[in-house]
Amino acid sequence: MFKTLIQKYLEYLVKKYLRKHKPKLVVVTGSVGKTSAKLAIGTVLGEYYRVRTQSGNHNTHLSAPVAILGIEFPDNVHSVAAWWNVIRAAHGRINGPSDADVIVQELGSDQPGDIPHFGTYLHPDIAVITAVSDEHMEFFKTIDAVAREELSVAGFSGLTIVNRDDVDDKYASYATTSNIDTYGLAAPAEYQIILEPASPLDARIGKLIAPEWEQVPITLQLVGPQSVKSAVAAAAVAAKLGLTSQQVAVGLSKLTPVPGRMQILRGLKDSVLIDDTYNSSPLAVKAALDTLYEIDAPQHIAILGTMNELGELSAQAHAQVGSLCDPQKLDWVVTIGDHAKQFIAPAAMKKGCQVRSFMNPYDAGSFVHSVLAEHAAVLAKGSQNGVFAEEALKILLHATEEESYLVRQSPYWLDVKSQQFERPVAED
Repeated sequence: MFKTLIQKYLEYLVKKYLRKHKPKLVVVTGSVGKTSAKLAIGTVLGEYYRVRTQSGNHNTHLSAPVAILGIEFPDNVHSVAAWWNVIRAAHGRINGPSDADVIVQELGSDQPGDIPHFGTYLHPDIAVITAVSDEHMEFFKTIDAVAREELSVAGFSGLTIVNRDDVDDKYASYATTSNIDTYGLAAPAEYQIILEPASPLDARIGKLIAPEWEQVPITLQLVGPQSVKSAVAAAAVAAKLGLTSQQVAVGLSKLTPVPGRMQILRGLKDSVLIDDTYNSSPLAVKAALDTLYEIDAPQHIAILGTMNELGELSAQAHAQVGSLCDPQKLDWVVTIGDHAKQFIAPAAMKKGCQVRSFMNPYDAGSFVHSVLAEHAAVLAKGSQNGVFAEEALKILLHATEEESYLVRQSPYWLDVKSQQFERPVAED
């Protein structure tokens, strides 16, 4: 009851803040890629505007209002004093001078009705929908239900910009608006980025195609198609908010990978580590594997963890990931977690891959360390609880100081991991 009252009051304060200061509001929804898209949009818009974009995924009903107001979320959510300080800071934002021209906020959905609730107090100028894929399937049950949820944001937003690559056309009717633009890596999206062929590890040269400017030469420092899609989303939003083609090109050149999301790290024996450990879904695993396959290396290893929150679709989704493992392109498939062992491993072995399964990331990382070749390429992909694949990468890093680049390295998260894996035991 206490947290509900705090949430309702914060939502009221957000409405009051937005009504007084009138910043442009851009929201990002979707099954995957929200944080990367949010940060990319914030970076590009920062070439012209004062932008508020909090790092992390403060996208729940309690944390989103705090993030929109630009206030730190309290460490102790049960502390009355902590929330009193938040409310005081919120009043300070309202009564103080304008402090942001644009606010970019992601909106999360754990169960049906979450996105529509945001519409009770937010009326974004632009909404970006990154993808419709398996998420929280224990509550949504079907992809159709996921699509209805994510596209409901169109009903309370001025303009909706949809990822044409990862939102199927058959869901278009769920966006109850005609004011829609699309982005992606291929036609017929209105906004596209086309890159010249190159190693995923090199800076990519290409062109942005946009109705406002036709073609704009660009350079990107991003790895993988999902990261590039975030760049296209950023370009589309920037164009709609009046940035010039030069401002957009400069902003795109400044984009860097987000920790845990297709970030390249240096590993032992001059290996390349692809850190995509923040979270996992079949759509994201496919994109990450495709990137790994494109890297010219004498050895390719995929560390694939259990994908959480898939409900009744879990067995099918994990088997689908296992079937994506190509024995001609992978030397080892290493799994972490129960469902990865039950379903990814046998599907990958059926394809002809060498597979080893472990129940914790430390043993998985130790095994990869034992078979790692010079100049290898290693992908790590997994969800949070019960997996934490970033801990496997930690064992493979070239230098311990680079551990700070990994996700979930705060004292809180390290304590969670130590409790979950108190007695790690290796399995064949």
